[in-house]
Amino acid sequence: MSGHSKFANIKHKKEKNDAAKGKIFTILGREIAVAVKEGGPDPNNNFKLAQVIAKAKSNNMPNDTIERGIKKAAGDVGNVNYEYVTYEGYGPSGIAIIVDALTDNKNRTAANVRSAFTKGNGNIGTPGCVSFMFDKKGQIIIDKEEYEADADELMMTALDAGAEDFSEEEDSYEILTDPDELDHVKKALEEAGIPLASAEVTMIPQNYVDLTDETAIKNLQKTLDLLDEDDDVQAVYHNWNE
Repeated sequence: MSGHSKFANIKHKKEKNDAAKGKIFTILGREIAVAVKEGGPDPNNNFKLAQVIAKAKSNNMPNDTIERGIKKAAGDVGNVNYEYVTYEGYGPSGIAIIVDALTDNKNRTAANVRSAFTKGNGNIGTPGCVSFMFDKKGQIIIDKEEYEADADELMMTALDAGAEDFSEEEDSYEILTDPDELDHVKKALEEAGIPLASAEVTMIPQNYVDLTDETAIKNLQKTLDLLDEDDDVQAVYHNWNE
């Protein structure tokens, strides 16, 4: 995400998702299936499933589609063979990239991810080669257009609920939490009537890198676009200051 306007980037991503709902619904369906397999079909007793449901709703997935996905997964647990896999590597000019995927064919996914890096003049690295440059955090974004109350009041509500950090951006507020505390802080904000633009566990770069070379920017964008088009890819994190 950009170091200057995180919410602008979220809106950009959401617009892309809205333009390709078939893909995002496929991704979410896989996540629901894996969550049900690992913890059962009741979101009240399955935190991971509750998170996926919240993510699905934020992407405008209809409730009946979510419920059908849960029921299908519950009756098909033995046949769910998706697994999570993470790739790390470098884009042009040493930009750090982490790719989270959920796949039923690791050979296919690895080949596609490697191809995306290669076509953008980057390369896959070894596990851990760039993840040390990121912090895993729960991240909550609040749109200023949707929340017009006092910023200090919002900050205190978040911190009292267990948030680690609060910052104000041009068009939004960002709240960071320990990943395990995300759901608790999210619920506290919702109970206080605060509208949330997004709430998810993400990887936050410790430092952002500026790119000025047009060729490097073009190549990096090519890699990111190819990864975005891959149905196996769940999320992509990088430290490019877009």
